[in-house]
Amino acid sequence: MTAFLRDLARLRRGPWELVASALIACGVAMLMQPWVMALFTWSFLVTLAGTVMFIISSHFPD
Repeated sequence: MTAFLRDLARLRRGPWELVASALIACGVAMLMQPWVMALFTWSFLVTLAGTVMFIISSHFPD
């Protein structure tokens, strides 16, 4: 866990892509759930933020 946080602080590609992928997955899950309207409302922005984060983090060094 310490290495993961250290690599996040050092702007390494792997951990940031993992966080971005998790954010995209959360956004898709929020989009598909039928119970809470607030989650559905924010799902597009969460997915978009994850996608933009993934695109930016793909330019980080390994």
